[in-house]
Amino acid sequence: MLYTEIMNDNKDFLTLYKKGKYSASKFSVIYVRPNGSPFNRLGITAGKKVGNAVCRNRAKRLIRLAYRQAEAFLPVGMDIVIVARSSICTIKSQEFCGYMEKYGIAEINRMFRSFSEGKQKV
Repeated sequence: MLYTEIMNDNKDFLTLYKKGKYSASKFSVIYVRPNGSPFNRLGITAGKKVGNAVCRNRAKRLIRLAYRQAEAFLPVGMDIVIVARSSICTIKSQEFCGYMEKYGIAEINRMFRSFSEGKQKV
């Protein structure tokens, strides 16, 4: 990944869940919050409801692949957590990559712009 670091600290995940904006879809939930750094931080989660270990690992691989392909079109300086839903295990990789290109990037950019607009108004 070009300008992305992996988010590992549980405290960062919880802060993002509480204070970030989110967009839910059939396949995943995307949480976004600015971090003020010259790079993005990505966190991926897949809980037990997604399925067994094979399904969870496949879901994380799909999310990583889709993010890697969409990374160039995303703004820099934000924390992103993508939470897998159980329906992600039943689709092909190109379907999720197409979803990220068509809807995911637009949603992330919209949420990031709403954060920056909120800062300007205050």
